[in-house]
Amino acid sequence: MSDRIRIKNINVDILIGINPEEKINKQSVIINALLVTDCRKAAGSDDIADAVDYSVIHDRIIEHAYSTHYGLIETLAENVASICLENKAVSECTVSIDKPEALEFAESVSVEITRSRK
Repeated sequence: MSDRIRIKNINVDILIGINPEEKINKQSVIINALLVTDCRKAAGSDDIADAVDYSVIHDRIIEHAYSTHYGLIETLAENVASICLENKAVSECTVSIDKPEALEFAESVSVEITRSRK
């Protein structure tokens, strides 16, 4: 059995991209994370100690996104997945990164990756 927790639409303005103007002008990216876990223990105890504290993961994602310049959204996605898997109760995660301003005439460009605990 696998339960899922979704952290949806974290919208941050960060330095991301390979073009010269992208290295000095912040752009919006939208981060989504799907965390696979087992919620039964937390549901039974109603205790945060038995749950995935998604607020901690959320805050770490934002902190990390602002901490550096990324050339590729793939790199940011990989780093976000690593943050999600720091929590031992998360067995797998799917991370998507949307870059709405990447291409003219396109709503967005996105990458989605799935990573699991080794």
